Amino acid sequence: MSKKVSRQIEENKRYVSYVLPIGKSFDIVCKDLLIGGKRSSFYFINGFIKDEILNRIVSEFFDIPKLKMAENAREFSERFVPYGQVDVISDFDMIFYKLLSGTICFFVDGYEEAVIIDCRSYPARSVGEPDKDKALRGSRDGFVENIIFNTALMRRRIRDPHLVMELVQVGDASRTDVAICYMEERVDDKVLQELKTRIKSIQTDALKMNQETLAEGIFKRKWYNPMPKYKFTERPDTATACLLEGKVVLIVDNSPSALILPTSILDMIEEANDYYFPTITGVYLKISRGIITFLTVFLTPVFLLFMQNPEWIPKPFSFINVQDSIHVPLVLQFLLLEMAIDGLRLAALNTPSMLSTPLSVIAGIVMGEFSVKSGWFNSEVMLYMAFVAVANYTQPNFELGYALKFMRLLLLVLTAALNLPGFLIGCIVIICAIAGNRTLSGRNYLHISKN
Repeated sequence: MSKKVSRQIEENKRYVSYVLPIGKSFDIVCKDLLIGGKRSSFYFINGFIKDEILNRIVSEFFDIPKLKMAENAREFSERFVPYGQVDVISDFDMIFYKLLSGTICFFVDGYEEAVIIDCRSYPARSVGEPDKDKALRGSRDGFVENIIFNTALMRRRIRDPHLVMELVQVGDASRTDVAICYMEERVDDKVLQELKTRIKSIQTDALKMNQETLAEGIFKRKWYNPMPKYKFTERPDTATACLLEGKVVLIVDNSPSALILPTSILDMIEEANDYYFPTITGVYLKISRGIITFLTVFLTPVFLLFMQNPEWIPKPFSFINVQDSIHVPLVLQFLLLEMAIDGLRLAALNTPSMLSTPLSVIAGIVMGEFSVKSGWFNSEVMLYMAFVAVANYTQPNFELGYALKFMRLLLLVLTAALNLPGFLIGCIVIICAIAGNRTLSGRNYLHISKN
């Protein structure tokens, strides 16, 4: 059972010092003051409180006369605290949670409750357009690492009393704030209750990787099925559009993106540009993206299948045959280039911006002309893999892009090993992986929402 606040301030101070590393951690500040003739102790985290706000609040306390001092903490907060977000708490567990979250907590001698003043200001970067979810038209703001900013960006777009944002904490040590956002009259109640139950049942010490840890705790995916079960977005307009469609949006503190569920394969390949253009243009973009996504999976395996069976190639398309001598098996060329492209991608992420351009040029020359001349790769293989590498970036969902990559690798290996039967087996596996993937609602991954 949690300890309660005592009337004796010395006992409260001893217990706080016993639980918190007062004097060891420089950022946990304790300040003793005399308010209205009574002793008081202020506790706060340095860096979460603006000095000017703290000084203004404390300066008001010095003007409290002894004869007009309040009888209890509730009366004190109502009469003397010149701030909007004020609460009184008697439970030490909740006091420690509030304190470590950044609020000011102070005890007054003779009061059985602590006064909590929420004037915290988290360090945060400015709201700007996300690098991943860019749009040619539309808003230029994006989520940041502050949960308050992120919920405000959505509330600014939906001024409806039915928009609910419930706050829960996940993680025994981190106690990370998670906002469950939904439209009360549009959400599927069964899905919402199932989601809340799963979040409350998560047993973890901390959300070490923020949303990914939360996602794994809500729905443990099967390792052999790489298809994503969630849609992530860094755009507030996309998140609000999903709310209005009846979906649930999860905002995790310290994460600059929102987690949307339930979702389907069609939701995964959507992006903001589809809605900022006229209908016919948006439909064309969706169809184009769908065709390109299909080609990224099947282009290289189908090419390999035809190279293994050149008699199947119609005469008008005989030019697709490999013209030069093949020194390395085609399937091995494809696999090596798949790894090389991922290596270049990882190198680009870790390369300083001032060196990225010259290194990209060098990598392009080495991977292009020189690799073909050396005999390791054929020009036709380089052409198709170049298309696949560029086409992968038309896919807005990063996880889905890698899931499709694994499907393509599986098709390549099976086609090389078993020829046409292997290709057909690979196609069946891909269809089963997509159709057999279940969302949080228990629906099929190919289910299309009525909204």
